[in-house]
Amino acid sequence: MAPGAALGELEYLVMLAVMRLRGEAGAVEIREELRVRARRAASRGTIYATLDRLVRKGLLAWETEAVTPEGGGIPRRLYGVTAEGRAEVRRSARAIERLSEGLSLT
Repeated sequence: MAPGAALGELEYLVMLAVMRLRGEAGAVEIREELRVRARRAASRGTIYATLDRLVRKGLLAWETEAVTPEGGGIPRRLYGVTAEGRAEVRRSARAIERLSEGLSLT
């Protein structure tokens, strides 16, 4: 990712969801994590587009889950945050903290 380029809000939330899901971060699980924890609804298309964008930026990587007969035989992508992705999440979190400092957000 280019130095100084910031994550968008949805990108930041998706990155956090992937981190929380620790190895079980498929698109369906990410979407549900956003719905439950962030109280944000996002279409499947929006999730897939965001995941693809984050992969292109080098912030996420994916691997194909092993196919099992019990799982319907359809492989799915499981996403993980790269080292560069973790650094970008830290930068974004610090920027939010600095901007929020001293504000009453209640």
